[in-house]
Amino acid sequence: MGAAAGKAVEDSACSGVTTRAEDRLAVAERVICEFERRRMSGSVTSVGIWDAQATCTNGSLLAAVDEIIFLKETHAFPMYSAAGRRMEGVLRAAMSRLMEELLSLRVWDGSQLEGRSGLRFALDRFSVSMTATRSLSSPALVFLTSGSMASTVRASTGEFSFNTVDELYKSGGSQPAGPDVLLDGKFPDELDLICPGSLAVLHEISLRVIRAGYRKELLQTFTNAPCNVLDRFLSILQVGCSLETYEAVNYENAEWWTAEDMIRRWILATKLVAKALVTMQMQLHAQSNGAFDRFKEDYLMAIAKRSTFILLRFADGFTSTDSPEKLVYVLEMYEVLRGAVPSLVLVFSGQLKDLVARQVEVVVAKLARALKVMAGGLVTIVRTGVSSASATTKRGVGTGVHPLTRYTMAYVELLAPHGGALDLILASTSGGAEGASSYEGLVSELIASLEPNLEELSALRGGEGGGMRHLFLANNTSFVLEHAAGLVRGDDEWAVRWEGRVVQHMAGYVEASWSPVVACLEAAAGTAKILARFNSTLEKVCSGHARCKVPDPALREALRKAVSDKVVSVYEAYLLKYPKLQKSARYTAECLAGLLSELFEGEDGDQ
Repeated sequence: MGAAAGKAVEDSACSGVTTRAEDRLAVAERVICEFERRRMSGSVTSVGIWDAQATCTNGSLLAAVDEIIFLKETHAFPMYSAAGRRMEGVLRAAMSRLMEELLSLRVWDGSQLEGRSGLRFALDRFSVSMTATRSLSSPALVFLTSGSMASTVRASTGEFSFNTVDELYKSGGSQPAGPDVLLDGKFPDELDLICPGSLAVLHEISLRVIRAGYRKELLQTFTNAPCNVLDRFLSILQVGCSLETYEAVNYENAEWWTAEDMIRRWILATKLVAKALVTMQMQLHAQSNGAFDRFKEDYLMAIAKRSTFILLRFADGFTSTDSPEKLVYVLEMYEVLRGAVPSLVLVFSGQLKDLVARQVEVVVAKLARALKVMAGGLVTIVRTGVSSASATTKRGVGTGVHPLTRYTMAYVELLAPHGGALDLILASTSGGAEGASSYEGLVSELIASLEPNLEELSALRGGEGGGMRHLFLANNTSFVLEHAAGLVRGDDEWAVRWEGRVVQHMAGYVEASWSPVVACLEAAAGTAKILARFNSTLEKVCSGHARCKVPDPALREALRKAVSDKVVSVYEAYLLKYPKLQKSARYTAECLAGLLSELFEGEDGDQ
């Protein structure tokens, strides 16, 4: 083959040259050096030996490479002679050219991820909705200093949405991997990710590298080998080239919404990369690649290592944050990384497998420590919530569910789907969330930290005869009971205790607020003046309490019934005792019951 290649070089160079080894070296050297000169000058930057379709477009250059390899194989020159040194220099240039060919070769086909239903469209429209329902507000303590926070915290449950998902779903398209699948971190197993034509070129390159003795250099080149599929998935991170270096990435000072967006992108990219690597390994191993079969495992592990370490370095950037507002987002990162470990590690073998497994374990452990600190910070926020509040916020306390209660229970529900991970984290790491060693323990700690705050806040309504204080506590206690049911240690006992508190505060409210109303009738004679005093007192209390909000329908109905049982029965008995007053009475018993049935539909229930 070398002689034929040499003849091709001779024909392309000039006629009449001798076939002596020195002349053949000179011809091949001239072809390679001329190409390198033109390439360095920029005149042939886009031209190589093979094009993007793996078609050979520069036969003379490939023939020159073959000629140099043939001269080395046949020991045409003594090793330390001038010609021998020239040959080695030209051979290094020829091998460098082949390595560049490998780096420009499109081995992996990401075209099926294109189109309006594919990855690029999904990425162009990918963004986390900051106004979506069920998302936490920022910063967390704003509810202590801003009266407008209540309406935002009201929707806090922690589900996120992409503001263009509906549009993505509607986009249709014929591509097999639509954005709905990609945004779930999946794509079909039958998606063919290999460019078949490139495999033949990989064989051609590998064959020449083996003959020239440049295997080590080829393995080093794999480290920078592009992967069209993985690179597109990693582009989801949108952090530029910062992750291409080994510099530490620190997101500790990132705004909350930035952290959410970045972590959501990382989660999607990690799921797709983990899935892609398994599929790529399966599809590459199913191919017969000739000489490249000796290298394909090293090749795959090199590109897998690159993408995996980028993802790990990104995740490691969040291990230094201690902000409770990022707790749920980092917790999801922790879970995804632990879930992706099996498939990621299986791609590797030997020492590299052990290295990747250790690196994953390190990042997972660091995330766990950070998460426990965040959980402890969350407990501190709830515990010190009222003492950190401004005097203005304290004066603005209403009778409804307080923002601190909503905030606390929103986090309880946000963390509920991650209870298993929290059990592992809180039980296996030191420091952090007080004495909590499980998710249930953390919930109990949060509620225990909330209780004294509610007592302090309720005292602000004590100047109104105690009724408003009890109404505030009934609302907040009922809210905690509703949202923590089934999530607290010894749930049955805890639920009975808290249900008793709700009943106690209901009775306290009715007694403190409505006893003065019926007292007008219980210890007085049957006169129009007494009835007028009752009407005045009733309407004053109704007017004030109609503005109170009881958001829980069951509690609202129970309170209305308790008030009606307290007032209507006494009023009805009074009219029966003094029938002469019935004609002049402003209310019948039925009308009074109807009036009381309109209580607790007011406006002040969110503070």
